[in-house]
Amino acid sequence: MNLRTLDLNLLRIFDAVFTERSMSKAALRLHLSQPTVSNAMARLRERLEDPLFERSAEGMVPTARAKTLAEPVRQALALLERGIQGNPDFDFAHIEREFVIAVEDYGETVVLPSFIDWMSQTAPGLRIRIRPSVGPQLLTDLREGKVDLALDYFPTQDLAVRNVCVLTETLLTLTRKDHPEVGDRLSLETYLQLRHVVLAHQGTSRPMIDLALAKRGQSRRIAVTVPHFLSMPILVQTSHLAATLPRRMALLYADNFRLQAHAVPLRIPKFPVYLLWHSNTDHDAGLRWLREHLVEFCKRL
Repeated sequence: MNLRTLDLNLLRIFDAVFTERSMSKAALRLHLSQPTVSNAMARLRERLEDPLFERSAEGMVPTARAKTLAEPVRQALALLERGIQGNPDFDFAHIEREFVIAVEDYGETVVLPSFIDWMSQTAPGLRIRIRPSVGPQLLTDLREGKVDLALDYFPTQDLAVRNVCVLTETLLTLTRKDHPEVGDRLSLETYLQLRHVVLAHQGTSRPMIDLALAKRGQSRRIAVTVPHFLSMPILVQTSHLAATLPRRMALLYADNFRLQAHAVPLRIPKFPVYLLWHSNTDHDAGLRWLREHLVEFCKRL
């Protein structure tokens, strides 16, 4: 294929289809009609002599050739855009743009509400789409531009992904204020007698509190396992259960659900919360603006 005769718009459309896994969504993203996108992909298939995508129930599945092309094409388009724009400034006060942030309950409850409130006043044209952080898929989504930023408890070992610790956390335990078995101070003896609602954990990792108890040859009495932190305060409020959560989240729940927060009666090390992004977005002025302000905001929490 002669690169000099290739319409570069075909690569821009390829990048959108690869990211969205859908012709119609790519058309919306590029403000083009769906027939225009379909015709462009047909031309690119012919030039590259490869189908590039195959239709499935899950959307457009890229071929091996498309997967090989995706990253170089994205980097080339980003380089061209930076060269054409010239000015690296981000007009946050007037520009309209959507950012996708992947978080679990902690980020959705503790970090993003106040940050989004600040951003809505500072940059009213910016929109945030929150989606769950999904294990191994997160790295692929960061690389392919489906996710711009992520908050997670664990850094990734992928050298192409940046990891910055934005805050550290510890744990608190929540009970009803009128819990018949708990006084002002929660002792270890009482903690072990209580029945607990706990978060379902993935893989082979164990919650920090359970690791600390296991070192003593002890364990919690687990009565209920839930998929999200968000259901814990409701269960605690209407029962004799206890729940152990990250401190900032626990304090928010204590205020909003009229619960009692207790220091965990064990020595628990602090644990970090990381902000993650892919290195191919390092020169994106908009994402850089968002990252820097989110990091500064987390430092004040």
